[in-house]
Amino acid sequence: MTDNTKEFETKSIPALLLQYALPAVITQIIASIYNICDRAFLGQYVGAAAIAGLAVTMPIMNIIHAFGSLVGAGASARMSIVLGKRDITWAENILGNTMLLTFFFGIFFVSGWYMFSDEILSLFGASADTISYAREYMDIVLPGMFLTTLTFNLTGLIRATGYANKSMWIMIAGVVVNIILDVVFICVMDKGIAGAAWATTISMAFSSVLSIIHFISPKAFIKFRSHGWTPRFYIFRNILAIGISPFAMNLAGSGVVALLNLQLIKYGGDMAVAANGVANSFGPLVIMLILGICQGMQPIAGYNYGAGRVSRLREVYILAMKCNVGVGIIGSILVITIPRYLAMCFTSDPELIDYSVLALRLILVMSPFIGFTITNSQFFQSIDKPVIAIITSLSRQVLMLAPLCFIIPPIFEHMGYSGLTGVFSACTISDITGAMLAAFLLWKNIGVLRQPDHPGQQ
Repeated sequence: MTDNTKEFETKSIPALLLQYALPAVITQIIASIYNICDRAFLGQYVGAAAIAGLAVTMPIMNIIHAFGSLVGAGASARMSIVLGKRDITWAENILGNTMLLTFFFGIFFVSGWYMFSDEILSLFGASADTISYAREYMDIVLPGMFLTTLTFNLTGLIRATGYANKSMWIMIAGVVVNIILDVVFICVMDKGIAGAAWATTISMAFSSVLSIIHFISPKAFIKFRSHGWTPRFYIFRNILAIGISPFAMNLAGSGVVALLNLQLIKYGGDMAVAANGVANSFGPLVIMLILGICQGMQPIAGYNYGAGRVSRLREVYILAMKCNVGVGIIGSILVITIPRYLAMCFTSDPELIDYSVLALRLILVMSPFIGFTITNSQFFQSIDKPVIAIITSLSRQVLMLAPLCFIIPPIFEHMGYSGLTGVFSACTISDITGAMLAAFLLWKNIGVLRQPDHPGQQ
């Protein structure tokens, strides 16, 4: 063990959470920049059709990222627990088996793409004008998506082994390379959407190399070892069982967005969909902060759970919850007091601003409840309680929002209100009811936080 991991059970919890949450928040922001860079350069130097082609690929990329989180989130949570048990061999087996799972899903997606690329693009809305751009981009990026998934998975393990800052700097290095290559390939060499694809792929290759170097460095106490590359199905099961929660949340989120858009079109037309887009441009800023704090909590909670130090587990949970509910309160205050100014950051259209004010207020007014629900889901994921984590993570969108977005609008219309207000209000109600379910599950499983410390017996 190293000083980096020993501090999980010795350093003050507030200092630890700041130490691990701050890089995680920055990493969340950096990850989002990857999605922004290509769009910005293509919009300025290629044109609208290229942006539309790129937009078609986003649901496909989200599905691949969901499978990446299935492996990466599960592996990093399991790594923290095992390090709490001080089992280095087990931790190295997790590292090697994470690589095997990453290779498996990479081969699966790449082979599937090259067999059914046109069918996949048509399914996700590519038109005759945009399909050539989308195909050109994906033919280059998809093989590189293995590198993207590898980078996210390995940087998660780097953070779990006590190197939060190094994990952050690896991601920052990739973004810097991506921006430089976007300038070179798109602006200077005029490579268009293919240039954007190569910039993304090469930058992720660079980050993945840096991640691999960490685990072969003499300074790393968890390294690639020959025994770690032996497939162990109990490790596969443990990784996938924990990772199924963020995977299900990411995958289900895409489906629920599609259902919500159908209702928005029905009751408000394209302008309502655009307003939802504005709300979902501001909302992720709040969610990124919440998820960053949760990612900072995860290695601390997992390690102390594995080490049997329940008092520290309880302390980091309570502190993370206070921080995330506080972030949610700030988000709520902003959408209540200055929604028009927030909307004006994304559009100058007066009609769209009016629609966006309604969307911002109703979709994000319950941000403290969102913070409560996400924190509980991430906490139970961190301590190897996958079933509770899955139910909690799906409570807001799948269990609540999916049916409510069909049930609430007719009720609102019957009461004399607009159906569109009902669609947006379904989001508000789902946040409240989802948090209530999360609170019930926490109450039923509160014993995990009330046990006495039992070091070495977990």
